[in-house]
This record gives sequence, C-alpha cells and structure tokens, in this order.
Amino acid sequence: MDWTVAGGLVAGLLIATVTAPVGVSGAVFLLPIQLSVFGVPNPSVTPTNLLFNVAAGPGALWRYRHDGALRGGLARRLVLGTLPGVVLGAALRVFALPGPGVFRLLIAALLLPLGLWLCLRTLAPSRHRPSASELPPRTLTGLALAVGVVGGIYGIGGGSLLGPILVGRGLPVARVAPAALAATFATSLAGAATYALLSLVSPGDVAPDWCLGLACGIGGLIGGYLGARLQPRLPERALRLLLGTLATALGTLYAAQTLS
Repeated sequence: MDWTVAGGLVAGLLIATVTAPVGVSGAVFLLPIQLSVFGVPNPSVTPTNLLFNVAAGPGALWRYRHDGALRGGLARRLVLGTLPGVVLGAALRVFALPGPGVFRLLIAALLLPLGLWLCLRTLAPSRHRPSASELPPRTLTGLALAVGVVGGIYGIGGGSLLGPILVGRGLPVARVAPAALAATFATSLAGAATYALLSLVSPGDVAPDWCLGLACGIGGLIGGYLGARLQPRLPERALRLLLGTLATALGTLYAAQTLS
C-alpha cells in the first residue's frame, strides 16, 4: 500500500507538470499506469481517474486564475456543455462499455488522429487560421457535450479532447488551456459523484480506488500548479506541438495495447 501511494504521488506530479500547460489534467496518461502498474480493475479505473482530476485541478486553476487567464466566456460554455455529458458517459461506462478492450480501442481511435492532425497543422500551418469569433457559442456547447460523454466514459474529464480540437481550430493555447482545465474539473466532480451513486446499485468494481486516486491527485495538485506557472514562458508553437505529441503518443500506446 505504501509503494502504491508513493508511486501514485510521483506519477501524478510528473504527468500534471507536463500536461497542465496545454490544458490537459493528465488523467488520460494515468489510465495505462493505473491499469498496468497499479492493477486498478475496470470500470473502477474511470472514477479513480475522475477523483484524480478533482484533487489535482485546483492547483493549475488557482494559478491560471491568479494570472487572469480564466476571464471570458469560453470556460463557462465548456462547463455547461460537458456537465450533462459526463453523467451520461458514466452511465454508459458502467452498463454498456465495461470491457478494457473496447475502452482502449475507443481512446486510440479518438486521440491518435487528433494528435496527428494538430501536429501537422502546427508544422505546416494554413494561411488562414480560424479565430475565436468563428466558433459560435452553440458549436462550442455542442462540442463540449459530446466530449463530456466521452470524458465520462474514459474518466479523463474531457480536456485532453477539447484541447486538441479547439487549438487545432485556431484558438491560442493560452486561452484554451485554462478553460479546458476548468471544464475537466467541473465534469470530474460531477462524474465522480455519479460513479459513487452507481456503485450503490451496480455489481462489480464501480467505486473509485480512493487511496490511489487521492495520492495521484495530491501529486497532480502540485504538478498542475508548476505546469500552469511554466506555461507563459513557453512559445505558442511549442505548446501546440506538445499537445499534439501527447495526444498522438497516448493514441499510439492504446492502439498497441489493443492489437497485442
């Protein structure tokens, strides 16, 4: 138990430090570690990751709020869209998608093309990049709703999907990252509560691994703050490539695990 707690703390710290600058909580990268290293069963791994997001989120969000990066309506629209989606996604995860094979295949199918698309757009940008005004509020809310469903299924809060999509559409990382993390925190809170309720009426391992989730979250709390503080010092191009590379790497990892 002591080794698991220490390992979770270190994993959460390192992952959040790297991912927070681009609006990703890091929970999506904890999934393979929790499944393969810590042996968290399905579907308990999903609420455990949501618990990580709840504990880790305030670190980066406090720093972004301190820098004034949470101002504007983007975060509010994303939160309003993802909240109902994550509840639906949690129900689907428990009752319709309990198997790890389908779980990994869906992650690979979503994140691998997203990451490659963002990297290609960054390395060979088009002459015209859409601005924030070209993304209607209804489009953002609908996108957030769909991502909320996916985030509820995966236990990733949705930031790892919202970030590549919005940045690929032309929004600056400095604006997307705080809003995506705010949506991730809010939906993870709702999702963790939904799983806790579902565990009362569902057989199997549905409740989160509280000890491991909180240990990872404490590490993520520190790492998220450090990553958010580092973001203003990194150029936009580097942040875009980092986000695309993270998504591509994760998609490739899950594709390899599915085919093996």
